[in-house]
Amino acid sequence: MRGQWQNDLGWSAVTPRAAFLNRRAMLAGAGALALAGPALAQATFPRSAFSTDEAPNPPSDITSYNNFYEFGTGKEDPARNAGALTTDPWAIAVDGLVDRPGTYDLADVMASGPLEERIYRFRCVEAWSMVIPWVGFELAAFLARVGVQPGARYVAFETLLRPEEMPGQRRPILDWPYREGLRLDEAMHPLTILATGLYGEPMPNQNGAPIRLVVPWKYGFKSIKSIVRISLVAEQPPTTWNMMQPQEYGFYSNVNPEVDHPRWSQASERRVGGGLFARRIDTLMFNGYAEHVASMYAGMDLATFY
Repeated sequence: MRGQWQNDLGWSAVTPRAAFLNRRAMLAGAGALALAGPALAQATFPRSAFSTDEAPNPPSDITSYNNFYEFGTGKEDPARNAGALTTDPWAIAVDGLVDRPGTYDLADVMASGPLEERIYRFRCVEAWSMVIPWVGFELAAFLARVGVQPGARYVAFETLLRPEEMPGQRRPILDWPYREGLRLDEAMHPLTILATGLYGEPMPNQNGAPIRLVVPWKYGFKSIKSIVRISLVAEQPPTTWNMMQPQEYGFYSNVNPEVDHPRWSQASERRVGGGLFARRIDTLMFNGYAEHVASMYAGMDLATFY
């Protein structure tokens, strides 16, 4: 049964069907806007106050160089193999310590307002980095709708498991499905968003369609893609890379240039699109968002809680 934000109201009572169809038409038309240039496409959505002034990578970089092991381990594999993924209809199961658990149709969620979508031009970093103009809304707004219960301390996420459309899942590369998690205060921070698109267009399959997490002060693997389950829990949830290689990938995975990965330095990064010999640049603490997020980790040893 589809969950409801309120027991006595259906989505059609909240948002007129015409308004929903208008939004769908707007998204469908975003591709035409993009042909006139990224700036015009982005004009469809207001810009977040958290956006960086750095120039974004072009769409060709963002959509062709990805980590999405469900479609293969090579950076080009997702763009090559994600075309068969079915993303409409799409449902998200919400469970655990919430007031209104259920399975929610994504189209209904997006039509219900007021989950205000904005452009978030965030820096994203692993050993390489990009600046990406996401379209999305605060995860906190979504969690407020389902009603977080007092005992919840963490938010757990799960990616779609569909090996017939996700060829990487046919091999035991990871313990499928992919799982991630955040502490509740991290999840409720206004920098933490659920992204539904980029450059003013709906999210490409290889980038995590139709909805993904973006946590810009953490390494990229924390920003789980193609989400099908969100759970509010009391205990720290298991996360895929932390389960696979805990000595290398901690639960927090905050960008920290002062703590090396066991196999490489994290003090610098290379911007995607600059070529093989692109100049490395210094990696910033919390990926440059320290003024907004550092207070959440006051008193913690970030070399231990990595």
